[in-house]
Amino acid sequence: MSEHGRRIARALTGVLLGMALAAAELAFLCVAWPASLLPAARPAVARGLARLTAAERARLSRWLGHETGGGAGGHAFLAARAALGLLGGYVCAAALFLTGLLLLGGLWDLTWGDQEPVPVDLPGVKIVTSSGVLGLTGGLVLLAVTVLLFLAVGSLERRLAARFLGPDRQERLRRRVAELTATRSGIVKAVDDERRRIERDLHDGVQQRGVALAMLLGRARHTRDQDRTAELVAQAYTESRRLLDELRSVAWRIYPTALDELGLRAALAGVAERAGVPVTVHFGLAERPVSEVETALYFVAREAITNAVKHAGARDILVVLSEDERTVSVAISDGGKGGADPAGGGLSGLARRVLALDGELTVDSPPGGPTKIVARLPKAAPCG
Repeated sequence: MSEHGRRIARALTGVLLGMALAAAELAFLCVAWPASLLPAARPAVARGLARLTAAERARLSRWLGHETGGGAGGHAFLAARAALGLLGGYVCAAALFLTGLLLLGGLWDLTWGDQEPVPVDLPGVKIVTSSGVLGLTGGLVLLAVTVLLFLAVGSLERRLAARFLGPDRQERLRRRVAELTATRSGIVKAVDDERRRIERDLHDGVQQRGVALAMLLGRARHTRDQDRTAELVAQAYTESRRLLDELRSVAWRIYPTALDELGLRAALAGVAERAGVPVTVHFGLAERPVSEVETALYFVAREAITNAVKHAGARDILVVLSEDERTVSVAISDGGKGGADPAGGGLSGLARRVLALDGELTVDSPPGGPTKIVARLPKAAPCG
């Protein structure tokens, strides 16, 4: 049998089985709705609902080729499914029955019956045919319509399942590919933005201090006054210390070695020390996350703290790290003036970084404050 034939046969079987299952679902709902008003009956109703939903998942997978997602379904799904199953199944079964009658009746007349001439008057055309031929022709036409009906009802079944039980495997794969494509381009943009920031820090900070140090040393070299030379050397020494501090600051902003060597707690403690305002860190993680997730948590916290100090005028900041069975999260709250723009360069870059790890970043920052930024990531980094 060809692929199209197998598809039609599966749709026919699936729709007819769905009609029988719809009758059971309708009977269940008629009993379950009043029974659910009794607390003692609710566990039994929930079990019945779960079993019927599982039966629907199996039917959809086996006969209609729809692998459902993780949706629970519920009473609304069973009610819609029962209505569609009974109505669609009845129409398809009736059309199939009439098709069989026409085809069998036509074959009987052609083989054993007494055929009678049947005039067929069409606009501009007059045809005289036999009852057997007319029955076969009508049966074949109705058969084509019946096949289309079965396929249409099967398509409606899949759409209904996608609405209540989640998209099928192909749709989830398509969405995943689109999401990975978007996050890949987002990460490239985030890396480019970070490179621009590093270049700006080097140009505006380190390079300027290096030029100032070279000028002081040049002036000291060409000055014959020993007192003046000593003063210039002292200034050069002070400038060299500032240059080293600036270099350490830039290196720390790129990636802190404490994150790899001592972990997230120590790295955030360093951020809190450099913040310039009181920063309280509540560390509620039982163990270190994987490297990619730990790095993302660190940069979210650091960027949020920097923005709160630099732009929001926050006087105190609270950082809370927590976890559950599947995810780890960091929440940064401040009492600043609010108005943080999620589409801004810093926060949008963080959102792309978090999204690339299948995480979620939310920003709640109404004008006037307070601001709360939450990043939630899976404990295990995605494979691709």
